[in-house]
Amino acid sequence: MVTGVTDVTDADFEAEVIGAELPVLVEFTAGWCPPCRQMGPVLKALASEEGDRLKVVQLDVDSNPETTNAYKVLSMPTFMVFRGGEPVKSMVGARAKRRLLEELADVM
Repeated sequence: MVTGVTDVTDADFEAEVIGAELPVLVEFTAGWCPPCRQMGPVLKALASEEGDRLKVVQLDVDSNPETTNAYKVLSMPTFMVFRGGEPVKSMVGARAKRRLLEELADVM
């Protein structure tokens, strides 16, 4: 778990992500995925710097197959941005914070 980044599950995905007022960046992650672990500090920084404009959460794909399958996530890490309860952007693979911010600019 990354500080400042909320863990979500199949059980609370609806409340935490679909029902959120802010846009939500969801990282579909797995404990066995080195690029996912690499994204920890990036997501923590993003959560603390952009917390007033963007909610950052993680979903473990191994523990939460329902949500993972519902959004057809096949690769880790997959980042999905939800706004108004709908997925509006999807990105696959680890990336630098600057690049991630550039890619999120149009959805925040």
